[in-house]
Amino acid sequence: MPARHFLKSWKAKLFPTVPKAILMVSGHWDTPELAVNIINGRNDTIYDFNGFPKPMYEIKYPAPGAPELAKKVKGLLQSAGFGRVEEDKNRGLDHGAWVPLMLMYPEANIPVCQLSIQSDKDGTYHYNIGKALAPLRDDGVLIIGSGSATHNLRLLGPEDVPPPTWAADFDKWLTETLIDGRHEDVKHFDKKAPSAKISHPWPDHFYPLHVALGAAGENAKAELIHHSWGNSSISYASYRFQTA
Repeated sequence: MPARHFLKSWKAKLFPTVPKAILMVSGHWDTPELAVNIINGRNDTIYDFNGFPKPMYEIKYPAPGAPELAKKVKGLLQSAGFGRVEEDKNRGLDHGAWVPLMLMYPEANIPVCQLSIQSDKDGTYHYNIGKALAPLRDDGVLIIGSGSATHNLRLLGPEDVPPPTWAADFDKWLTETLIDGRHEDVKHFDKKAPSAKISHPWPDHFYPLHVALGAAGENAKAELIHHSWGNSSISYASYRFQTA
């Protein structure tokens, strides 16, 4: 699977700098209010999926928690006016976090904390979360948004079938818009992008991108660093945002 090979090559080819900690924003932690997980020991591995082969439920990714980072995330968000930020002292890493991380950093030796998304909010809200977290860049923190460029599980197809027009159109729009630096259009993707509703019937797998983009800043340079398809209509397009 091309996306798997891409993630496994992360350290060697794309990001040789070892981050001091990782802030993971996954589409699989959706809460009514913002929340961070504050784990003092090792993160548990959450199996938040059904119907997979037994070995998937035996994988462990015991990365250390990052309680100091989590508390700094909470403080930055509250200072930016986001109000209440819950502290979850039990939740580990969901599969939106540990699946990519086990390929990117298989040693599980980098501290990780997660920040939730709020699917009842909009793109601008999540972009502004990222803006509030921009100071983390100076602390050696890698901010990862884990989701999908297109994500409609009701319209999956065989692996060997080309992507449907709606998925290809949205995917192309997203790459062009990010590379052109049109952040306002990305924030309002539901109105600006072609086939937005069919590409993301629910926005949970798209909002992590807004957080990562906002953290890189208004003049961020976007780069498409991987592109492949799964199940015909799932785009694994991956982007790196670097501060200009």
